[in-house]
Formats: sequence, C-alpha cells, structure tokens
Amino acid sequence: MSTENIYKNKNSFSLESGKKIKDLEIRYHTYGILNSKKDNVVWVCHALTGNSDVFDWWRGLFGENRLFNPQDHFIVCANILGSPYGTSNPLSIDSTTGLPYFLSFPEFTVRDMVAAHQLLADHLTLNNIELLIGGSIGGQQAMEWAILEPKRINKLVLIATNAHHSPWGIAFNESQRLAITSDRTFFSQSPDGGSKGLKVARSIALLSYRTYGTYASTQLEVDSDKTNDFKAANYQNYQGDKLVKRFNAYSYWYLTKAMDSHHVGRKRSSIDEALKQIQARTLVIGITKDILFPIEEQRFLAEKIQNAHFFKLDSFYGHDGFLIDTDLLTKEIGDFIKSVESENN
Repeated sequence: MSTENIYKNKNSFSLESGKKIKDLEIRYHTYGILNSKKDNVVWVCHALTGNSDVFDWWRGLFGENRLFNPQDHFIVCANILGSPYGTSNPLSIDSTTGLPYFLSFPEFTVRDMVAAHQLLADHLTLNNIELLIGGSIGGQQAMEWAILEPKRINKLVLIATNAHHSPWGIAFNESQRLAITSDRTFFSQSPDGGSKGLKVARSIALLSYRTYGTYASTQLEVDSDKTNDFKAANYQNYQGDKLVKRFNAYSYWYLTKAMDSHHVGRKRSSIDEALKQIQARTLVIGITKDILFPIEEQRFLAEKIQNAHFFKLDSFYGHDGFLIDTDLLTKEIGDFIKSVESENN
C-alpha cells in the first residue's frame, strides 16, 4: 500500500536568498488511501540523513498495525531539498551546464525545505494536514510549516527540536563541515568527493546523538588488559563508513548549513510572535538526555505555542531516542490524538 513518486515542478523554484532552482524535483512516498473527506493525512518531515521511506527508518511508530498505519491514514513523507535520495540536490544535473551542481548548488534554508513541501502538498491537493510530525531538523521543518500555514495544519507533533538552532548545534555542524572541507577531494567535482571527511563528520555527529551512558553501556570493554582495537573506536569507524556508502559529502555540507539557518524569528517581529501564529493543537516532546537539542528548548516551545502540551521522554539513547523509543512515543502521541479528538466531539 505504498507508492514512490517524483514530483517535477514546472516553474523555477525561488529560494529565500533570491536564487532559483530550475527543474525542481521532489521524491516522495505515500502509504494508505486518502479518504473521501481528506481528513486522514499524516505528513512526516524527516531528519538530516533520512529519506522519504518512513516505514523503513521510523519502524515501531509507522507501519502495519502501528499507531500510524496505512489502514487508517494517508501518510506522506517527502525527501527534503538537498538530500541525495531523489529530490534536487548538489549531485543533480544543472540544466544550464549539463553537469552536476556540486558546490554551485545554491544554499537553502529550512524555510526553503518547507516551501518545497508546500508545493508538493498543493500538487497532491491536500488542503488540510490532519497531523504533521517531525524530529530534529524534521521538527524544525514542521514548526516552520505550522507558522507559515497555520490553517492547514490541525495537529502538530514536535520532537527534540528548537525555535532556532543553538550556538552549540551550529558549532557541532561547523566542526563536521571543517572535517569535510579538510578532505581536499571535496573540491574535486566528483560524486565521491569528500568521502573521508564525511566519515569523520559522521563520527563527530554521533557524539551529539548519543550520551556518555550509551557508550559506557554498549561499547564497554570486558578485557581490562586491552590497549588497542577498542569497541568504541571500531564503532565510530563502522558508522562513518556506513554513512559514506549511502550519502555524499556535498548534501551533508548543505544540509548542515540549512539546519544552522533555522530561526523562526527571522524576518518576523520575534520568536515569540512567530510561535503565536501556530494554531494547530501541538504536542512538544523533549528528551531528558539529549545534548544536541536540550530539553530546555522544547520546554520553551511548549510555553510559547498556544495550548501546547509538553511530554518529557526519559530515554537512555539521548537525541536518537526519538528514533528508538517508539513504544513510549506511540503511547504519548496516541493519547494526545485521543485527547484532541475527544475535545472536538
């Protein structure tokens, strides 16, 4: 009950910067059937290196017999602008030159990602989205969309995200970009350029996604005489190689820049006023051990978004808990949906 499609925009796509992308393409998945009232739409905004196949990477929350299932819902997940899984990105062909863009691809923002989602929603004639959900940079997208089109979004679930990307988060991203650009092949105009740097960048990122306790538990050595070949070191190498096989350094560089750009108060009077524009019934979820998006950032959102409900997720896994602790998320999001629906009846 899933389909994969590519939407091709006929007009130039204008970015916040004023630059344009010709021949914008958006790859997306849909699951289930849109009902006659068109009131069963669940739209997912994916995270940094995710893709549009949400049934693959958010198992437990999405899938057959799960909270969000194709029997009850029409689920849409679009690959974000700049990501290498089928939407226009730095390795796409520039119709002007006939060659891949590489570093000539225009920089874009989270708000530009949302503008692409809006184009696709219009194409699919989805005037109302019953529930919009995202975690991390996916939550940043969902938040922006709920501000830009408050009447389109009925329910909003924001997980491990923030109103503006923090200096701490930007520093992590810049450290990863420094790793990528220190690899001279990044400037070689080849699809695998910067691969060694990307491996290092992923290793850096992992430290922000997990916690001291996570590593102490999963990578602890039992041999006290060991002086080399540690589990933690092998794990970092393994995860770096794993990303290199499925991603590219150019998309990663651009996407981290886009994450840095996130600030709902930009070109608006203030963050507070921007968040007041959200009309959707909102659930904000913060993770106790998240060092990348500390729980204080989600408490702030819950305080500033009207009628928002806050839930504290106690997760051993830190930031990645939103992808792993799906049983807890299922219960809390399910309760939130029932509560809103009971109020509306």
